Amino acid sequence: MKKRLYISLIFIFFLGPSFQTIAQFTPEEVAERPKWEEYLKTAEIVDYWEMTSREAVTSPWVLTLEKDGIRRQALWKNPEGLLRGHLENWKWEIAAYRLDKYLGLNMVPPTVEKMFKGKRGSCQLWIDTWMDGRRKRRENIQISSSKVSSWNKAMYLHYAFDNLIANEDRHSGNIKITKDWRIILIDHSRAFRTSEKFTKDLIYTERSKKRKKIMKKLSRAFVEKLKSLNFDLIKKIVGEYLIDRETEAVLIRKDLILKEIDKRIIKFGEDEVLY
Repeated sequence: MKKRLYISLIFIFFLGPSFQTIAQFTPEEVAERPKWEEYLKTAEIVDYWEMTSREAVTSPWVLTLEKDGIRRQALWKNPEGLLRGHLENWKWEIAAYRLDKYLGLNMVPPTVEKMFKGKRGSCQLWIDTWMDGRRKRRENIQISSSKVSSWNKAMYLHYAFDNLIANEDRHSGNIKITKDWRIILIDHSRAFRTSEKFTKDLIYTERSKKRKKIMKKLSRAFVEKLKSLNFDLIKKIVGEYLIDRETEAVLIRKDLILKEIDKRIIKFGEDEVLY
């Protein structure tokens, strides 16, 4: 299979007519998520090719899967350890997906563990979207006026999510955008950092280099889910895909996020910070 064909062949989530207040996948898509998780785990691999390091640093594999006459594509990766000066781990892809589900963000595509070439790795359903953030910026594509508010809310939630999981590698190329301006987040193999840099402060705050990107306004439902997180619950959600130290770091960042929210509420009022 020629590499240039993969974009047109990857799985298309059918887009619903409404933009969800929190979730970026539609209710219909979310309801089908268990089916696609099982599909990713059990479908036969009928074709595959490896992306170059120029296309993706971790050189993941694009798998063509087939089961019961249904053929889809997925991205498989298994980096673990230091790679080009960055700590990578395929397990964090699965942990990010599971936390995303629990928090009700539903921005991360279905991701499971799958064996390939005798090795364990993460396998993520590949979503066909309209464009990514790089193209939006490069071509100066403007958001339709009717979608600006919902787009901004989604971006604030993505900042909060990346703050929580300490995702240091979020760039515009792994922010996928649908035609109705929903945001899909991919690539989390550099998340869940535990160093002091990622436990003393958050990535997205008014104090950071990315101070223009802040958690300006968040969903009350998301904040309540965030508050409910504790060590045992996180371990139940993510299973073996986070070690204890990584789980503890998530909880430290959870508290930092809540403190940041409280500061903004004091400064601007609750209705300007939560919806």
